[in-house]
Amino acid sequence: MKRIMLTVAYDGTNYCGWQTQKNGTAVEAVMNEKLSELLGEDISVIGASRTDAGVHAMGNVAVFDTDTRIPPDKICFALNQRLPCDITVQDSKEIPADFHPRHCPCDKTYEYRILNRRFDIPVYRLYSHFLYYPLDLDKMRQAAGYLVGEHDFASFASSGGQAKTTVRTVNSLEIFKEGDMVTVRINGNGFLYHMVRIIAGTLIQAGLSVYPPEHVKEILEACDRSVAGPTAPAKGLTLVEIHYAL
Repeated sequence: MKRIMLTVAYDGTNYCGWQTQKNGTAVEAVMNEKLSELLGEDISVIGASRTDAGVHAMGNVAVFDTDTRIPPDKICFALNQRLPCDITVQDSKEIPADFHPRHCPCDKTYEYRILNRRFDIPVYRLYSHFLYYPLDLDKMRQAAGYLVGEHDFASFASSGGQAKTTVRTVNSLEIFKEGDMVTVRINGNGFLYHMVRIIAGTLIQAGLSVYPPEHVKEILEACDRSVAGPTAPAKGLTLVEIHYAL
């Protein structure tokens, strides 16, 4: 028996999220089905990040145990022949048997994309949040500065999460613009339920001058979800990478 790690990219548009649910097709369910068919075993993957419905990924991580004789680095090639076109495994490799993707220390990088222009562009509609009103990026950057470091992010977590603590560390929080696309890029040691989308929604409010950048410090200290900005739409969010010290 060996443990295999997969790096998985997917377009989340047509899925109810990563985690298997009764109300729709999940990425996890598709992975289990296609791996079981390929390997002739009952496979159940463990995902590192249980992304929400409509959220995309370039580098989610999943592991599973198998007795297959297929070389670990060849599993991705064989599996991709069976997966639908909106899910692709980028890499497969053997890892230590005691490795668990949700329990081992890591840092995660997400990007939230905002198309900020007069009119929407249809080809971006599934992968960004369209916003007509111009954003002040300097104010967004000032607001973002209050969120870097170790804090209690209770104000930036939706109810329904399973975390034992709301303390997290944000290593970096960058905001940059290419053409009309504004990207909020955040790296941290873990994120609460809807945390990145609430941060994005809050920074958008600062960028629209709904409140001054320094108000984000007060939001953070309040530890009260009701005082933070709205939860930004899922389609603008992409899990870029999960990095482990393996």
